[in-house]
Amino acid sequence: PTNDVGSINGEKISYKEYSQFVETARKNEVAKTGKELDDTQMEFLRDQVWDAMVIQTLVRQKIKEYGIKVTDQEIKDALLGPNPPKLIARYFTDSTGHFDRQKYEEAIFNPKNKEAMIQTESMIRNQKLQEKLKDYVTASVVVGENEIKRKFIGDNIKMYADYVLVRANTIPDSTISFNDEDLKKYYEEHLETYKIPPQRQLEYVLFRDLPSKDDTISIKTTLENLAKRLTGDTASFKSYVRTYSDQPYKKDTLTINQIPLQAVSAITKAKRGAIVGPVLTYQGFVLYHVLGKIKSKRVFVRASHILIKNDKNDAEARKKINEIYKKLKAGADFAKLAKEYSQDPGSAIRGGDLGWFGKGQMVKPFEKAAFSGRIGKIQKPIKTRFGYHIVKVTGRTNKKFVVEKIVNKIQTSATTMDELYNKASDFSYLAKKNDFYSEAKLMRYKIKKTPKFPAETENIPGLGTNRGLVHFATSAELGDVSDVFKTPLGYIVARMSLVTEGGYKKFEKVKKSIVYYVKNIKKREKAVEIAGRIRNKIGETGNLQLAYQVYPKAIVSKAQNFTRNKTIVGLGFLPKFKEYCLKADLNKLSQPIKEEIGAFLVRVTDRSKFDSASYKIQHNVIRDQLLRARKARVYEQWLKKLKEKADIVDVRYKFYR
Repeated sequence: PTNDVGSINGEKISYKEYSQFVETARKNEVAKTGKELDDTQMEFLRDQVWDAMVIQTLVRQKIKEYGIKVTDQEIKDALLGPNPPKLIARYFTDSTGHFDRQKYEEAIFNPKNKEAMIQTESMIRNQKLQEKLKDYVTASVVVGENEIKRKFIGDNIKMYADYVLVRANTIPDSTISFNDEDLKKYYEEHLETYKIPPQRQLEYVLFRDLPSKDDTISIKTTLENLAKRLTGDTASFKSYVRTYSDQPYKKDTLTINQIPLQAVSAITKAKRGAIVGPVLTYQGFVLYHVLGKIKSKRVFVRASHILIKNDKNDAEARKKINEIYKKLKAGADFAKLAKEYSQDPGSAIRGGDLGWFGKGQMVKPFEKAAFSGRIGKIQKPIKTRFGYHIVKVTGRTNKKFVVEKIVNKIQTSATTMDELYNKASDFSYLAKKNDFYSEAKLMRYKIKKTPKFPAETENIPGLGTNRGLVHFATSAELGDVSDVFKTPLGYIVARMSLVTEGGYKKFEKVKKSIVYYVKNIKKREKAVEIAGRIRNKIGETGNLQLAYQVYPKAIVSKAQNFTRNKTIVGLGFLPKFKEYCLKADLNKLSQPIKEEIGAFLVRVTDRSKFDSASYKIQHNVIRDQLLRARKARVYEQWLKKLKEKADIVDVRYKFYR
């Protein structure tokens, strides 16, 4: 046994230290959202905290290695300098942005604030240490004059051009040709694309996280007891919602089609102030408090139907529906015949019941029959685009219902989860001792398989990112059986069923997919050829409309007011196109320019001048922007490499189910 959840370059991280950070992060998250975190969210939070601790530890180790220090005088200068730290200066800044330095200095020198200032100084010291480390790592980063000028030109030089475009996707397949040698050449040039990393695969038994019958009964019983209390209690229903509901309080005015079918009958018959439920709905069990009923401008009907589709044989469908209608007129049970004959599976299982609906929700012939029919009367067959229907109206109302509700989701209880874990734990023990397959067969557990996945992964397809499971999946030997791991679906016990070495996909297996890419290459080459013929037709200063005589599918258009650093509306980024426009002579037609979308002929019609005065004004701002961005990238890459090279041991999975 160990009390350490891991180590970073030999520096141990204790469970106590780690769990304290996790708890602080949890409290911050709850304070921010107002909601407790579930198991999945907690797992994600623990990973976030661990990653943050890894980076903090590595940074601290490097600060020590490089001998970086912050003196007390630097802390004093930061506190008393012209730009005090924002984390405390904001408390002495009014709504107009005025900073009251006198009050600020009185506060920081007040003995009563000693503890707060010690914490503040510590935060400033850590911040400055990291700033110094970043400066140390990025000290060699510079931005050249050419880069600054290129950025200015790319942002500010406006260009205008006429162009002819031969789109590659307009070139017919019949005009291009290629052979196996072309395909093999592409395959060899892009071999890394077809690299297969070492792969693994798991077989597993899932103990699914589903509420038991007892869980359902428990929630229902709780709400039944609550309903009895509410019936004789004078306290507001709202106060009970705060305590017992999984959803926040809300007063709803519902049309009848917005009420779950299971609750419609009870709510429509209920008197003002009545408690209805608990009713089982898609939300879980719901307890309703009926506040009243009001008239609505809309009328809603409830209807049942029997549908016979006519998509294969209209005459046969018409004959069938008429036979059913005769049986109904003779006294047959509508619901029974609907279950037996109706070809609308959604309603047939409910005896043809479609529930409540308003105007505009059904096709016109059906709507007319439903809204004009008498309640309880079986109507003659009607025809819609779906087939033939027999309609029976079972209800009509223009009422709205004002309700409050308490909702309890049906969730897996802790007891049920413990039972599942025990079953999984027993299976894991026996599968390791005896045999995974025979034990699964004996206990009638279904064995599932994951897709193949890379040996170096942070996510198991279909099972998630549980660190313990990932550790098993990336380190176990063929045939090894795992401990119990928690996934979003429930507990699993896995067996390593496949371990393969890396390599490359064989040419024959990827040949068909390569055809697509080679076709595109050949079409772009063909587009360049066609663009060349068009240029010969037009000449250097001729009419671009002549392009249609050479290639009718060509596009002749304009690109206006564009810069190098932004996309051209309707065309995309086009780096070669824009680079040409920056340097070319005005009003001269280019040679074919090959881009991803095809081939261009470009004639630059106008281009703004380089503004030396504006460049001088923007120079330092551009330099600082480029420098900050480059330093940030360099530091980020340095941190990434630091983490990759570090000796990080992560055994947190041993401490959590």
